This record gives sequence, C-alpha cells and structure tokens, in this order.
Amino acid sequence: MAKKQFKAESKRLLELMINSIYTNKEIFLRELISNASDALDKRHYLSLTDHDHKVAKKDLTITIVRDQENRQLTIEDTGIGMTAEEMEKNLGTIARSGSAEFVSQLEKDSKNIDIIGQFGVGFYSAFMVAKKITVESRSALSDKGFRWVSSGQDGYTISEIDRDTVGTRIILDLKDDTDDEKYSDFLQEYKIRDLVKKYSDYVRYPINMEVTKSIPDPTDEKATIDTKETETLNSMIPLWKKNKSKITDEEYNEFYKTKFSDWEDPAKVIHYNIEGNISYTALMYIPSKAPSDFWYQTYESGLQLYTKGVFIMDKAKDLLPDHFRFVRGLIDSDDLNLNISREILQQDRQVRALAKSVEKKIQNALEDMLKNEREKYEKFFDEFGLNLKYGIYKDFGLHKDQLQDLLLFRTESEGKYVTLKEYVENMKDDQKVIYYACGKSLDDIRNLPALEKIRDKGYEVLCFLHDIDEFCIQMMRDYDGKQFQSITTADLDLDSDEEKKAKEEKTEENKDMLVAMKEALGDQVKEVRISSRLKDDPVCIVAAEGPSLDMERYMANEPNNMLGNIKANKILEINPDHAIFGKLQEVYREHPEELNDYADVLFQQALLIQGLPIEDPVAYTKKITEMMIRTK
Repeated sequence: MAKKQFKAESKRLLELMINSIYTNKEIFLRELISNASDALDKRHYLSLTDHDHKVAKKDLTITIVRDQENRQLTIEDTGIGMTAEEMEKNLGTIARSGSAEFVSQLEKDSKNIDIIGQFGVGFYSAFMVAKKITVESRSALSDKGFRWVSSGQDGYTISEIDRDTVGTRIILDLKDDTDDEKYSDFLQEYKIRDLVKKYSDYVRYPINMEVTKSIPDPTDEKATIDTKETETLNSMIPLWKKNKSKITDEEYNEFYKTKFSDWEDPAKVIHYNIEGNISYTALMYIPSKAPSDFWYQTYESGLQLYTKGVFIMDKAKDLLPDHFRFVRGLIDSDDLNLNISREILQQDRQVRALAKSVEKKIQNALEDMLKNEREKYEKFFDEFGLNLKYGIYKDFGLHKDQLQDLLLFRTESEGKYVTLKEYVENMKDDQKVIYYACGKSLDDIRNLPALEKIRDKGYEVLCFLHDIDEFCIQMMRDYDGKQFQSITTADLDLDSDEEKKAKEEKTEENKDMLVAMKEALGDQVKEVRISSRLKDDPVCIVAAEGPSLDMERYMANEPNNMLGNIKANKILEINPDHAIFGKLQEVYREHPEELNDYADVLFQQALLIQGLPIEDPVAYTKKITEMMIRTK
C-alpha cells in the first residue's frame, strides 16, 4: 500500500490551517460534527429520492466515542459515506483546488477567503489536536469500505477494508500533552458535553455518547454506584426554528435568561423568518435592564451567528448597528459567506443586506412598543435611551431620520416624557422654535432665571438632563423644520414692540453704568445689559454666538477633553425691576469705586445658578463678607 503525497501547495495550506487560520482549537469538533450532519442530510435526501436506499430517520445519528486509555476520540455517522475516489477527492486534496495561486492569496489574507463549502477545510482542522487521523467509510452507493490514514504533511494512504455499515468513522489519535496544551481534555466527558452544547446543540440529528450516571446503590441506601448509558447530548430543535404560535412567553423568556445569563425577563421579543435573496431566521431580545458593563468600553455587542443550527460566532458585530447594540439574540442563516475558518463574516452585499434587514426589524419593534406599550417603552428608554441619542451624535446626524422619533425628553411643566413629534404638535401657534434647557435635574432647570419669560408665554421647554442631549440636537439641527433653541441663548426674540422700546430706553438711561460693569468684569463677559426675560431673579447669564453655557460646563468637567479650554461668549443680564438694580444705580452714583465688587459678586452668583464653576470660591466668599461689613 503506497503512501500518496499531498501536493506541495496543499502541504503549505495544511500548515496554514493548523498554525494560522484557526484561533481556537476546540472548533475541530464543531467542524467534524458539521461534516457528519452534511453526510446525514445527503443520505436522507437519497432515501427520499431513491426507494432502493430507504433509511429510517431514527437510524441517522452521530456517535462520539472516548477512549482515554488509547488517547483516541472517534466521531462516527450513519451518513452517505465515501468511496475511494471520493476520499481521494475530498481528503487527498485540501480544499480541492490545491492551486499555488490559492495558497498565495491565503498567505496574504487568510481572513477573506470564501472556501468554507469545501469539505476538506473543516476536516483538516482536526490536525490541530490529532497527530494521526484515520477515516473509515463505506458509501451508500457501494458495497466496499475504505480506510484513509494520515499523520499530516507526510502524506496519506487509502486501502480497502471490510465494513458492513454505511457511513463514516473518524478516529483521532490525540497529540501528547504539553505544558501549554492539554489535548487529553478532549477525552473528558464534561469537555465533550460543553463543546457539543456550545457549537452543535441544534444539529438536527442526535449526537450520542456513552456517559456515566450515578444511581442509588440497592445494597446501601446512603451510597450510589456509577453506571454507563448512552445519552443524546444535543437538543436538536432550536427554539427559533419552531412555529411562533406554538411558543409560549415563558419559553421565550426562559430561553433568553438561560442563553444570555440575565435574571429578568426581556422587555421585547423579536422573532421572525425571512425568505428571499438572503434567507434567515432571527430571535432577538430587548433587555429590561442594561447589563452592568453596558456603558464601559469593554462591553461587546453583536448577535450570535448560526449556520444550519451550528454555532459559528458569539458576537457578530457586523450584523448589529451601534445604536441598537443593546439588542441580544441570534441569527441563523445558510446563505452567509464566512471566511475559511468560519470565524469572521465576509464584508459583502449579503452581510450588508442582512444587517440592514435586522436593523429595520429592531426599529419597527421599538416603534411598535412606543406606540402600543408606552409605559414599557419609557422604562426601556430609561435604560437605553442614551444609546439612541449617541447613535445620532456619533455619525454626525446620519441616522437622524431613523432615530429621532424614538427619542424621549421630559417637559419642564409636568416632568413627563414626550416625543419630539408630540412636542411640535402641542406648540403654541406663535411659537417658532423648540425650546430646551440643560441641567442635572428637573429642579435645577425649573430654578433657572432664564426660564421665567418663556414660562409666562406658556411655551413648553424640553429638559436636557444628560450631557449627550445637546450634542445630539446639534447634529439633528432641527425637527420637522423647527430649530432647537436653548433658553440661555442671548436673543430669544420674545419681546413685544412695547417691551423692546422700554428696554432700549432703560439701556440708554443706564448706559454708563453698564459700560462700567463690563469694564470691571473684563473679558469674562462680552456684554452687560438690561434683561427683559427676568421676572423675580436679579441676574442671569446667557450666551451669544458660539459655544453654549452648557457646552462650556460639559467641557470643563470632561477629563478626556481634547478640545482645550472652550468658553461661551457670556452676557450678564440684569433685571431692571429688581431691588438690586436700584442698589447698583445708587452705588454707581455715590460710591462708583465699589461697583467693581458688585459686578463681580453678581457675575459669580449668575455662574453658580447656571451650574458653572467659579474660579476662586475663597475670594468670592471674602468679597461677600467685606460687602456685608461695609453695608452694616
């Protein structure tokens, strides 16, 4: 029996397969079981189409045998089997092509070669753990059996054997253990159980293995004895392949909690099947609570990926956009192109089409929850709303149209959530813009002096309680043609003609005092002016063109600020109807040298009210004390 040699490029490919392509040795079992499942599919199809080759469905099985004494692991199936010619074709030439061009391309970019459909690729992953592989097989279309034996790159032999049953037996002689690798773990019952559960739980044929069970000892009620029995390791029928009408809420919830290690039922289940240019089944969940690590950079998003019920990837990021990264679930498709190791998705039109379809389904589910389950949606938004806002900001408004109607903001008047659409629909007839205010809480916003005039007009104000909110609406620019405007913007244009005239007269009368206060404050403010927006408060700070007050506050508190010391163009507004204004006039008239202190204290006070830091709190408190002493 002469030994046959692999082609030179096939030897190189085998070396690449073992040392470069597969990043996780344990997937060899997934590959061998997948090949066995394919062989069973072919025999089942032959049984349906050829009456001479009938086989009962119950006889289509996969069996795993562990021989710890001889360090052998066997995977046997009752599938279609192989003839000598098929062994030569499928196993003798890796990936069948064996071309130098193919190997050259693989050496350059092993992650982007689409040959997973070739039988030999997955099979040869077994050489990662085996020093010798023996394949014994008999085809359903032949009465002869054949044995293929190889120890790797030194070649292989094919010989005829006596084999009574149709199917294929693959015997792996495992490598010796080393300090770095314990190959004997693959002979442990628990390890095989774990690998089948992880990768092959939903293979449609039973995967059987002899296991050890403890049963009560009939001679001693306090003792147990070990017994051997054959057990089916896989569940075979995945939940997502069942008819939706026959799946209960409890089954959905239990599957989610077990599969994704959550203690709470999900907020929403998204289960559907698509047939078309790319066919797939999806079972996705919107969690009720954000995972503890959700807002950390280490959090990994993505959907689990299955092909024909075989687990391929745990986090397929290409299938889930960042703005929906809170979704957990899985996709099962036979149509996707994977790389040579089935570990990474190819970036092709199929993936993009699938990702777009998944994204649309998630969006529809959220829109449905918002429309028909408002209370549940608001709870969802409390958990993940920031992620939707970040989705608009991150891509410079690219996803504005898609996400804007999913956003919620609390109102100043009632504190309840509203959508932007609801806000616009309830705007006053004379209201031109969408007003907003930033703060750490509703109470902080309600105490802002700049709110008084808008409240008197009966205009609603959206409360931005998170730093991302203002960044988000800057990317949006507008909603339904309505611009967003902060209540701390310098020119709100809320005054009537009569109010404008009175303000101009008051400004002219006190022009010199206002200029003196501006000079006292220097470049801390762009202007000191009479306010028409204040009612009960003495002063407030507003921003002219450029960065807003809240943007300055955010950047001042941002530890990783790469933009430097951003400052708003501040304007100090003084309420002419407040008692403090009369005091200022008196000081300017009788003790002008003290006006600087009054201007500084009022400016620092306005900063504190706005939530902005003051540069020297000690100097500020000392100045107030000195002024109190002078007043006394």
